[in-house]
Amino acid sequence: METPWIKPDLLLQGKNIELRPLQFDMLDALFAVSQDANIWRLTSVDYSVRENFYPNFTAALKGRETGKAYPFLICLTGTSQIIGTTRLLEIFPEDRKLEIGVTWLASEYWGTGANAECKYLLLEHCFDTLKANRVQFRAKSDNARSRRALEKIGATFEGVLRKDKIEPGGNARDTAFFSILSEEWPDLKPTLAARF
Repeated sequence: METPWIKPDLLLQGKNIELRPLQFDMLDALFAVSQDANIWRLTSVDYSVRENFYPNFTAALKGRETGKAYPFLICLTGTSQIIGTTRLLEIFPEDRKLEIGVTWLASEYWGTGANAECKYLLLEHCFDTLKANRVQFRAKSDNARSRRALEKIGATFEGVLRKDKIEPGGNARDTAFFSILSEEWPDLKPTLAARF
């Protein structure tokens, strides 16, 4: 049997936060964090709605079994306190590329460096351990907060795919794409590390 590109029990531990593999028995605790209404003001999908949350996160957990996705809990280091979630997706080991996305934090942790540290841990693993060539990110094209956050970590804006997705309400969404390449990571790494 072929060894998976990403270990099934991957734990990424940082100074202030750690990324733990999401498990089925943790879904209710993560759903409780999703009840922070501030998180969903500019997003395409409101995961505080049970009918959106459980199918999406159950599919992500099943995707981990097939190597298609890897959902994490974002927790405060050394505690059981869940403050959000993130995941690896669009995983293509044969092309050495993947995406970081579906990242959200309780609003009380916005501006604290938690998002920067989360991205640092994931990017460090992607480039230094997995030897990825490319890590991409997506944001709803009119979500200025998410786009600024991606620019702050040093991701390069690549353009907008028009009418890229259909939102749960039925509207077509334009998606902004960003990326970081392997040759860019060594210069970005210390800058990002200084932000938390």
